[in-house]
Amino acid sequence: MFFDSWFGLLRVLVVGTLAYAALVLLLRVSGKRTLAKLNAFDLIVTVALGSTLATVLLSKSVALVEGLTAFTLLAGLQYLVAWLSVRSPRFGDLVKSEPTLLLHRGRFLDGAMRVQRVTRAEVLAALRGSGIAEAGQVAAVVLETDGSLSVIPNAGRSESIGTLDGVEAADGRIR
Repeated sequence: MFFDSWFGLLRVLVVGTLAYAALVLLLRVSGKRTLAKLNAFDLIVTVALGSTLATVLLSKSVALVEGLTAFTLLAGLQYLVAWLSVRSPRFGDLVKSEPTLLLHRGRFLDGAMRVQRVTRAEVLAALRGSGIAEAGQVAAVVLETDGSLSVIPNAGRSESIGTLDGVEAADGRIR
């Protein structure tokens, strides 16, 4: 229960070191996007890589080469999905979500919050985390495609494109 064999410990040390080195090398070769948290499919790859590493480390039934193949497959699929989503708007719409406006000019957008299953308490926590004392002090709170909440402080009006350009509320109107 507490100790099985010295061979098991040696296997974890050797396979763990080799798998870790291979994963770091693969991540360097595949680029920053492989571990980005921009969309749901990016998050899936990140979690799956960690799960695969744990399986390779702890399961005697999974050989190192099988784990390395799984790492390569996941990175390759993530690359393919990102490549296709950049080149095909239709495919991009299929795999990517859009940011959602949850609070606009100090006013909670209850419909959008209900659709996205976000509570007022969670929005208020994001405001506090950004150092905002009152909801009226912000231009907007946006639920990003990676699930994070972005707080956009009030700023003077300008003619340049703001960060809310293209963000839709639940009713479909751009604010």
